[in-house]
Order: sequence, then structure tokens, then C-alpha cells
Amino acid sequence: MSFEEFVRGCSPRLFRTALLLAGRDRAAAEDLLQLALERAYRHWGRVCRSGDPERYVRRILANAANDRWRRAVRRPERPLGPGDCGPVAQDQADVVAERDFLIRALAGLPPRQRTVLVLRYYNDLSEAEIAGVLGCSAGTVKSQASRGLARLREVAGSSAEPAGGQMRRRSPC
Repeated sequence: MSFEEFVRGCSPRLFRTALLLAGRDRAAAEDLLQLALERAYRHWGRVCRSGDPERYVRRILANAANDRWRRAVRRPERPLGPGDCGPVAQDQADVVAERDFLIRALAGLPPRQRTVLVLRYYNDLSEAEIAGVLGCSAGTVKSQASRGLARLREVAGSSAEPAGGQMRRRSPC
């Protein structure tokens, strides 16, 4: 029997067992079952040789549940007090939205313009280096970059231009 066939046939029963072992906590049961199946997959040859793979995986489930409870006893959760939290992270929604907009705008460019802009502003390559990579002249790289930036500005309106009117080159990190 293959591992995939085993999972298709036994997952519902194993999940019910995991659900009971996890005290009816569905998320914890899913985690337990995933852990047990991952361990069984790594040693599938030995599991099959046992003659009863489902029994073997149930034992893995039980051991994983016991390990989970032992960890909880050793390191119990405790509520945080007012001074326990470090500095609160700033909301990154604007950064994520801006990055998403840029990725979508780049995807709308023709492939050559997109490639030139990515190599120039994301990978920080010079025009000569880009020309070497693409097998074209530096003038072609300049014109493709210019057209690509113009299209991005058109799509983004004035928000794509930082103060000073020029797009900044950014490092990859």
C-alpha cells in the first residue's frame, strides 16, 4: 500500500482519534495528525513492515499528544501583564498595499520593460550590466527603462514619484 492510499483511507479515522486526544480542539487535532503523518511518511518502509500501519500511526498520534501535554506542563501559558509586552510593531498595511500595487503595476508592463526595471531598481545593476545580461545596447536599456517608468507613473499618477521627481534605486533588502 502506498502512503497516499493509506492517507486517503485512514485520515478520517485518524483525525477523529486526534480530535479526541486534543480535547476536541480542532486546530490542535489537525496539527497532531499532520505531525503523525509526517513522521509516518519519513519512516514509511518501517511502518508498512509493522503489518498494521494504522495502528502504528495511532501510536505516533498518542505519543505526539503526550509530548504536547508535557510541553504545556513544563512551559505553561501565562497571561501577559501591562509591562510584559515589548515595543508594539507599527502597522505595515500601507507598506504592504504599496508593494502590492507596485507588483501589479510591474506585471502590467511589457516583459522587456519589466525586466529592465527589475534588474535596474531591484537588483541594482547598471545600464551596461543590464545590456550585457539582455544582449542589447545600453541605449535600448535606457529607452526601455524610460518607457517603463513613464508607464508606471501613468498608472500610479503622481504617487509613484518620490519627492524630487526621480525614482530612487533601492537595495534588495
